[in-house]
Amino acid sequence: MNLHGIWALYRFEMARFGRTIWTSLATPVITTTLYFIVFGAAIGSQMRGVDGVSYGAFIVPGLMLLTIFSESIFNASLGIYMPKFTGTIYELLSAPLSAVETVLGYVGAAATKSMVIGFVIFLTAHLFVDLHIAHPVAMVLYLLLVAASFSLFGFCLGIWANGFEQLQIIPLLVVTPLTFLGGAFYSIDVLPEPWRTVTLFNPIAYLINGFRWTFFGVSDVSFGLCIAVTAGFAALCLAAVVTIFRTGWRLKS
Repeated sequence: MNLHGIWALYRFEMARFGRTIWTSLATPVITTTLYFIVFGAAIGSQMRGVDGVSYGAFIVPGLMLLTIFSESIFNASLGIYMPKFTGTIYELLSAPLSAVETVLGYVGAAATKSMVIGFVIFLTAHLFVDLHIAHPVAMVLYLLLVAASFSLFGFCLGIWANGFEQLQIIPLLVVTPLTFLGGAFYSIDVLPEPWRTVTLFNPIAYLINGFRWTFFGVSDVSFGLCIAVTAGFAALCLAAVVTIFRTGWRLKS
């Protein structure tokens, strides 16, 4: 295992994050504040708690994942797309790094950035609501799994994309709508049939409910099923990355 090479890629990607750190951190703080003003104060004040949890606290896991999904995809996809765009991808492919080591460097950095921003949102939420995490260790591990999974997905997206416009298609037209429709700001149990059943076919709903369980110990679906869906998504993305490097699809052509 070329730890020096992995660390070099990781540091390079984190240095890019460091150059825009204030913008990267200010954006989620402002966005979180606006969400709490609109959803937490304006709407939440008119609603009763959900499963014994105040509405303001209830939306925190969904709000964190909404940002982590997009940040993980953006950072990982841009990280691998830029070498393709500038033509330096061949230097990366000829470096003494295996496919696993390359992915660890890029995906590790993207997941780190996402988790940092996620915890910034968590700390910002503390300014508005009282949060008592039921399973803190599970929360951190689950957050890491989600960030790594979507970073892998973003890595695949960055290899697939032929332009900056394509980098935005999946996050804006697929991931974000599925997040809003997956119970990020409401319990899917309040949906009438057949919409509740339809929502259960949305994989994002399981990720959100699994993460919410680590906070409050409550979930609309089984936590074991949430773990299985999240791990299955990570395995699918990992298999896609392995296939891409094995075939050289859009890397060597």
